[in-house]
Amino acid sequence: MRILLENFTKKFGDLTVIDNMNLEVRDGEMLALLGGSGCGKSTTLFAICGIHRIDGGRILFGDRDVTHTTSQERNVGVVFQSFALYPHMTVEQNIGFPLRLRKEPKEQIARKVGEMAEMVHIEELLQRRPGELSGGQQQRVALARALIRRPSVLLLDEPLANLDAALRLEMRSEIRRIQQETGITAILVTHDQVEAMSMADRIAIMDAGKILQIAEPREMYENPVSDYVARFLGSPPISFLEGRIEDSAFVEPSTGTRIPVDPEIAASHAGRAVRLGIRPEHFQPDGEVPIPGRISFIEIQGRETLFDVELPDGTVIRSIQSANEEARVGQEVCWGINAKKIMIFDENGLKI
Repeated sequence: MRILLENFTKKFGDLTVIDNMNLEVRDGEMLALLGGSGCGKSTTLFAICGIHRIDGGRILFGDRDVTHTTSQERNVGVVFQSFALYPHMTVEQNIGFPLRLRKEPKEQIARKVGEMAEMVHIEELLQRRPGELSGGQQQRVALARALIRRPSVLLLDEPLANLDAALRLEMRSEIRRIQQETGITAILVTHDQVEAMSMADRIAIMDAGKILQIAEPREMYENPVSDYVARFLGSPPISFLEGRIEDSAFVEPSTGTRIPVDPEIAASHAGRAVRLGIRPEHFQPDGEVPIPGRISFIEIQGRETLFDVELPDGTVIRSIQSANEEARVGQEVCWGINAKKIMIFDENGLKI
């Protein structure tokens, strides 16, 4: 089911939260709405499911205009951050509740509940109540309840926010598996870029009620339209150097390091101040353009280690490495930047 938002506008009183947004979610894909608090991603989701009435534009499910229809008429499945399970009901009763509202036959409900429980791997939990389940198990129940009605669209509002790190990893793959198996169109709202990149076919980055960029995760990571998008994607985050373009190179002022840039950029921005972005994996001991600095911080992350290297003016460049047992905090180093992987942004933060 394709979802289309045309000139979508939403206001709360005199405050316009979303203004003339256009967005298409393709049939069968999972799209992630990614952004910080207050960017408008949950407002967009609630408008799609019918919780919020919109103040302008229209919403289409396929060719059907659902702008003024109720949530029930839209046939959407929603999984909330809080799970929203009925504590007095068993797992079986929670999952089958939407079908009981439809007054489907008991035998048919039992069969569908069994099929859904098998899909989300909770067959042995059907007689338990939510209070007897772990967070991950409760999330599986909530997912099964959302899917049992065979919705046209699955909406996921920060579905993993209340889970611990290990469960988040497990449920990321499970939700993605189920979405792909069912072929249902899904929208994931999250502030976690790792969730967005690992689960979604495409990501829409939002800020202040606007979509800044829509792209596949790898494309967005490698070709962000702005320094805001570049900063939002990537863990550890990207580092930035301030400098100028002079004689076909970016010049870092505190060390005098010259990093060669594309000839077209060198010609169009000669003598101008720009910002250079460096991903941590592209700043390594054997990098081609050495830049001197001092290790100011080390964080061991298991198989990888994060290093912060401070330049003379206090600017920090991050490096992520698989192993470097010789490096110590306070050590002077001269690691190198991969000039082929740098990103350059103009004074307005737009990628050149």
